[in-house]
Amino acid sequence: MIKLKNLTKVYRTEELESTALNQVSFEINPGEFVSIMGPSGCGKSTLLNVLGLLDKPESGSYEFLGTEIAQYNEKQRSDLRKKNIGFIFQNFNLIEELTVFENIELPLIYNKINSSERKKRVDEIIQKIGISHRSNHYPQQLSGGQQQRVAVARALVTNPSLILADEPTGNLDTSHGNEVMDLLCKLNESGTTIVMVTHSAHDASFSNRTINLLDGKIVSEKESKLSQAAV
Repeated sequence: MIKLKNLTKVYRTEELESTALNQVSFEINPGEFVSIMGPSGCGKSTLLNVLGLLDKPESGSYEFLGTEIAQYNEKQRSDLRKKNIGFIFQNFNLIEELTVFENIELPLIYNKINSSERKKRVDEIIQKIGISHRSNHYPQQLSGGQQQRVAVARALVTNPSLILADEPTGNLDTSHGNEVMDLLCKLNESGTTIVMVTHSAHDASFSNRTINLLDGKIVSEKESKLSQAAV
């Protein structure tokens, strides 16, 4: 699904130049659950932004679903992103003025899906995620764990090929964090490919393998113990 080769991303200002990603190479197969770890400032978020087509690399190759897209223009990246990638953020990024149903429906509106199909898809996903009883509630009426479930549903409603999760349990207590990780694992078991940035070794242990970054470079890569045990 994903193939990076010698991917480099540099940020420049008038005073300085900073290399966020330095010759990064790896592959992710369909159906994998991959964690990306490393200290703050190591390039994790930049890597997720490049994978999610929110940012362009300086150089190197990025193949997504068999197509080289490293140098796609903004419209090409946007079209590919809307159809194939779902995002889950640490801060939920729900719109306070919209209900749970309306928040989940939003990506379908952006994709110009008709209203009857939108209702069908949202009803299906909120049932699957277990929040149908909260459909007409607003984000401020939900717990943190429930808000993250809504964010997961919003990411899934377009049936994306890839889910990118940025510290999905970072703002949750242990109990709600475990609920979200269990949900991600079930989604992965059903075939969804997931790439997750996390500081939590506990959360990373649920993935198939972990890629460790330092100063924009991959310094290690290993399969998780849970993944090995399952095999």
